[in-house]
Amino acid sequence: MTESRSVVGAGATAVAALPTALACAGCGYRVPDDAALAFACPAARPGDDVDHVLARTTDPAARVAGGAFGDDAGTPNPYVRWRTRFHAYHRARSIGWSDADYVRLVQRLDTAVAMVDGHGFRTTPFARSAALSDALGFTAAGGVWVKDETGNVSGSHKARHLFGTLLELAVEEARGDLHGARVAGGGASTAASAATRTDRPSLAIASCGNAALAAAVVARGADRHLDVFIPPDADPVVVERLQALGAACTVCEREPGVAGDPTYHALLRAIGAGAVPFTCQGNLNGLAIEGGETLGWELAACVGAPGGPVRLDRVVVQVGGGALLSSVIVGLRYGGAELPRIHAVQPATIHPLARAFERVRARVAAGEPIDAVLADAGRHRSAFMWPWEQEPHSVAHGIIDDETYDWRACVAGMLTSGGGPLVASEATFEEANVLARDTTGIDVDHTGSAGLAGLLELVRMRAIRPDEIVAVLFTGAVRRPPAPASGDHPVTRAAHRRRHSHHATSGGI
Repeated sequence: MTESRSVVGAGATAVAALPTALACAGCGYRVPDDAALAFACPAARPGDDVDHVLARTTDPAARVAGGAFGDDAGTPNPYVRWRTRFHAYHRARSIGWSDADYVRLVQRLDTAVAMVDGHGFRTTPFARSAALSDALGFTAAGGVWVKDETGNVSGSHKARHLFGTLLELAVEEARGDLHGARVAGGGASTAASAATRTDRPSLAIASCGNAALAAAVVARGADRHLDVFIPPDADPVVVERLQALGAACTVCEREPGVAGDPTYHALLRAIGAGAVPFTCQGNLNGLAIEGGETLGWELAACVGAPGGPVRLDRVVVQVGGGALLSSVIVGLRYGGAELPRIHAVQPATIHPLARAFERVRARVAAGEPIDAVLADAGRHRSAFMWPWEQEPHSVAHGIIDDETYDWRACVAGMLTSGGGPLVASEATFEEANVLARDTTGIDVDHTGSAGLAGLLELVRMRAIRPDEIVAVLFTGAVRRPPAPASGDHPVTRAAHRRRHSHHATSGGI
């Protein structure tokens, strides 16, 4: 297992070492196996300038000796197919659950999500687009492979991150209820009996789009209260859907002289008051990366398989907070596989990841080892990553985070693979969206097709060969307002704010 330091609190009891663990990629702290579930690094201290991000580590000996991290390829549900790779699975087994118990838990929660959203989690399509490949000048030997997440739960990839967190929460509740002892019925009945609990803390997220919608769908399926912190210009279609799902929304205005995203600051205050970080920012919820890894595992499983690409030369991914790209990198690299060239795409109007990448690359170009520079960056975060100075705007509104929270994993993946960041103009984002929709027929939004904008830049720079095989992810569907029923009225901005000033203090569902 990756070397890390561990501090066991007073009163902790010894347990057999699990095949998985949570360890901080910034400071090395390892969460004890029998400790309460951690989302962020418990060793983090305000102002320490360390890039704390909890990550799941696996024991290579367990993988080889016991086959603990296998692939149950017979099921379309990614959380069942790769269940043995999840930390929640091994925590559940440590209290006596059987494999079947855990599968029942996944199936029960997946069914609950399907009752809210119309369907549960399934492997998403990944196929070569002949029309798109031809439009960009690729040969038959190369081409563009599109992973289509628009049909995923809630219409984007975001629910993948959060359902993994939900599984961890469900197992943690069972561990607390059982006090380490298994009862009749195992995982499924125990988790089901907890569904009516009233002592659960609220879930919380800062988002104005797909992440908020994903959180609301998953939270509603699990009968959990959700607080959502949104900006004043949040899409009314998204706000209306959040309301319909029972989320309690708070509008957060920017304050003069205060750097950073005001919704993120509000989220930090909520977490400080006891809320669960049901968010995709890896520094606040490292478990979100684990859930998103299912996308990387799916990509890797397709390479060399019937109907899949013979290889992947490049993967081009749009980046805001960084959880998607870091998840894909970790997922593709699982088991020691070599990475294709990784490219992150950000808007010209806001690109903190590209800025940080250049600072790291400059030191590497001067002769410092990559690992040494990244380790130093982990101890001096503010020298590489800080909030963007201007208020961000882009048609790709889902990737305008003031900071890239999972930035070091993204930079490491790009540097070690020979890739790099790509910065695209608003005109290129518009062009890419039209091209994506016209050539594939996928109803993808501008954020969802932003990775293709990066590929357009590579083609224009002649930095890519026509026989290369490239993967892009279409990550979000277009949101359209439902047709109003008789007597319904559109939600105005003023009415939106009035409603949410009430929801911010009410108990919600």
